[in-house]
Amino acid sequence: MPSFSHTLPLCTVALLSFSISACQPIDTTATHSDTENWSCQSQDAPFSYSACRIKAEALIDGRYSLKLFWQQYESAQPLLTFDNLMSTLPSNQALSFAMNAGMYNKDYAPIGYTIIEGKEVRALNLNEGGGNFHLLPNGVMWWDKSGKVQITESNALNELLAEGKAQPWYATQSGPMLVINNEIHPQFKPDSTSLKIRNGAGVCSDGSIQFVNSDEPVTFYQFASLFKNNLSCPNALFLDGGIASALYAPSIDKHDKKEMGVMIGVVENKE
Repeated sequence: MPSFSHTLPLCTVALLSFSISACQPIDTTATHSDTENWSCQSQDAPFSYSACRIKAEALIDGRYSLKLFWQQYESAQPLLTFDNLMSTLPSNQALSFAMNAGMYNKDYAPIGYTIIEGKEVRALNLNEGGGNFHLLPNGVMWWDKSGKVQITESNALNELLAEGKAQPWYATQSGPMLVINNEIHPQFKPDSTSLKIRNGAGVCSDGSIQFVNSDEPVTFYQFASLFKNNLSCPNALFLDGGIASALYAPSIDKHDKKEMGVMIGVVENKE
């Protein structure tokens, strides 16, 4: 993705999702993993990757929430970095982990369906085209106010929306799907030689949501196989790759400084 610089105020901004009354200092030290509910790990097999997982039920009781972050209220400028995101969190909230949440254009605006706190930022994109986003089927990671996270193929979600059977509170669309109903994307080939750093997310059979960033270049088939076979995720979505892949996971000493569009992260609400 293209890269350019912005000058952003860190202590006078607000996220699209809530107003800010105070600025929280950026915590660059590793935080404690509440391993009962979430954890991050680095693994070496079947290739080198970093993964953060959170139990689906942990997103329902109020202590943790999964959110998308993009813009600031006052300037309407994208946040761009994890540091800028953290600087806007109130003192009773902490970012457990985060990653980039999908593809974006030269202005760091999302190119796929994006919903933030019930507000549509970008309409569902069902267009045909080139690039990974349009390597169909693509899909949407979304969750309602209850915090139930789902990954749904884009056309299937379009039908649910039309029938009023889906009411996303947050949503991010990207492509391609990695795993669809426990099947690897039909266009992925085991003998592919296209190696890239990749990141994605999966809703898994053990009741967890997994966020994965490969730490070495891998093919789509290898990446999808990780979600299907190693992490047991019946549905998984590619978020982005190459220079756009970014991960914030201080418990395993990961803190990318890249600029990006929409970010997805787990926030802990402290007592």
